[in-house]
Amino acid sequence: MSVEDLIALISDGLKKPIANEDILSDEINVSYLKRIDKVFNKGLHFYLDPKAPEEAKEASIFFRKENFNSELNLGAKKIVNHFEDFKISLSAIARLADLDTERSIPIFTIKQDPQFVAKQIRNNVYPDFTNDLKEFLKRLISKLAERNVMVFEFVETWNKKEKANIDGFFLKPNVIVIKRNQSSFRREIFTLVHEFGHYLLNEEEVEAVDYSPQSQLSSIERWCNDFAYFFLMGSEAQTIENLDEANAHNDYHHELIKVISEKTNLSRLSLYTRLVFTSKISKANYNRIKAEFDEEHRARERELKLQREAEKLSGVPQRGSTPKPINSPLLISTISTAFHEGVINEYEVCKTLNIKPDELEKYIQ
Repeated sequence: MSVEDLIALISDGLKKPIANEDILSDEINVSYLKRIDKVFNKGLHFYLDPKAPEEAKEASIFFRKENFNSELNLGAKKIVNHFEDFKISLSAIARLADLDTERSIPIFTIKQDPQFVAKQIRNNVYPDFTNDLKEFLKRLISKLAERNVMVFEFVETWNKKEKANIDGFFLKPNVIVIKRNQSSFRREIFTLVHEFGHYLLNEEEVEAVDYSPQSQLSSIERWCNDFAYFFLMGSEAQTIENLDEANAHNDYHHELIKVISEKTNLSRLSLYTRLVFTSKISKANYNRIKAEFDEEHRARERELKLQREAEKLSGVPQRGSTPKPINSPLLISTISTAFHEGVINEYEVCKTLNIKPDELEKYIQ
């Protein structure tokens, strides 16, 4: 971020913009410092620390990578920075509590067949299947925790000023962060497995996951998309491979695609995208089906909105609480062990796990 970018952000809403000399001199007005902290969320103590900020390449993914697959907005950068700080803090806690955080899955390369890798990894990591999408996501997060892969969800409120324009990211050595997608857990599941692909390749990335057939993807992104597809499909991948071309004569295999979607928790659109890649549906027919799915989604959204408005008029209490992120069992066990080892106290346990004090006994037994 340039000085000009920062000044534009902290001057927002002021009749008289803040000048360079107001923040680049030997002294700074506390009100300006508070505005700066609204951008960086470090707490005022951070700016009073006499030590120079760490600028080593290992300190941040923004130093380690020269560019990303997506153009990150400020909301995305804040989320990444928050979890990078959190990762460093947890790593220190784990070392103090003498916890084993070593990688237990080998590193693969894009030269290896993603379908073969998916089959190999699936044997140890794929959870017990359920059609309850949120429960399946929890089980998958738990399976990854067993292999020392830490997964975090971040949740954004509907009224957040600048929402992060990313779906997820992988941070070395073992942290995956995904955006809660309350309206499409299937997309969130795919994103998690895609980022797990980045973990397998040991290739960091922050991105809006893209699997549309029109996209010009890098070889790494294609590998991670293919890995996610084959990991979630399992034996059903062969069913797709054996299909005839989808067209009006066979109703574009709508019923079969729906059944496979329910068996694998992959979205119907993902399956039709695969048909494009294998030349089993024309791009014109694919675009037509995608438009139908988009209209279905908009219709559901309109129906839910009308239902909420009707309930409000009839006096039904509105439930608008922000969903709580899923806590990885690896996070819970790390914090619990650190507490029993005397590394952290009860307040820090509650703050880290985002729980109330009366819930403490559930987590530190």
